[in-house]
Amino acid sequence: MKTKGAAKTNAPGRKKASNTRKAPVTKTAKSRIGDSHIQREDEPWAITIPDHEPRTSSPAYRVARKVMNNVVKEIKDFFLGAKAPYQDHHGGGLWVKDQDGWLLIKNLAGMEWSQQFCADPAKVDRLRQFAQRMYKAFPDSLPAFKQLGFADVENVLNEEITSAALVSRWLDSIFNASVPLTQARHTGVVKPTSKGGTPHLEGGVHHYPTPITDIQLFKRDDFQLWVLDDEKKPAAVVPVGERGSGNSALRVAYATPGTKLHQKLVEAQSKNQYLRVGTNHPMAKQAFAAQNAADAKKKAIR
Repeated sequence: MKTKGAAKTNAPGRKKASNTRKAPVTKTAKSRIGDSHIQREDEPWAITIPDHEPRTSSPAYRVARKVMNNVVKEIKDFFLGAKAPYQDHHGGGLWVKDQDGWLLIKNLAGMEWSQQFCADPAKVDRLRQFAQRMYKAFPDSLPAFKQLGFADVENVLNEEITSAALVSRWLDSIFNASVPLTQARHTGVVKPTSKGGTPHLEGGVHHYPTPITDIQLFKRDDFQLWVLDDEKKPAAVVPVGERGSGNSALRVAYATPGTKLHQKLVEAQSKNQYLRVGTNHPMAKQAFAAQNAADAKKKAIR
């Protein structure tokens, strides 16, 4: 169960956990409580997680990561991030090859490693069947996978998924663990300074909703998606009018949970409305700062 702020825990023979101590920005802090541990970040959440064996990379995952990186090396100016290194996101990507090279197509669903334990093999097999149909349309793909080191590609693609072991093999294969993302776009957390962020600031798909993280891929470079709210917490905003329209109002697309802005956002959404901030709002000034500076420079040149 998610809770706001750092979790307070009382256990026999142990001191009460501090409510003010913060974990380092890029690390996760843990404290053991009986047969569980408390996991925290500077983000406003804390989760009690039963202990389990440490995860190790499966043979299928090691092959998938190698093949994925080799595929991206053959692509010029890769849209999801032109510079390596990449982390291998379990996003349900299907790499296919035609006469012009490699394409990345998304399956109907992606599956994270931790999600396999609730997975129905029959439903996962429907994802395999979807992939099977896709690869029939791109016959150059499987031979190319073999050349890159995925020797049993046909077995994984064609064998019906009927057991937990086959679910595990599928989810760690190139047919699911296959989306190359930089660390910022995969597991990154938005950490703007008190003076505001910069246009290249990004957050990862494991911390923020996909509709928000997708905006990072196609927004104008001089529009600041991530801004700071009145509590100096990250928020994501989008314009309500096209560039040059003279409309500098914004729609709040994301607010940090636990903030006043988040409360307002939830209230607006419950009424099937969107939360709007005006031209003179500090978040609007942050979002359009680079665009306004560029427009001012153009006027000065004229």
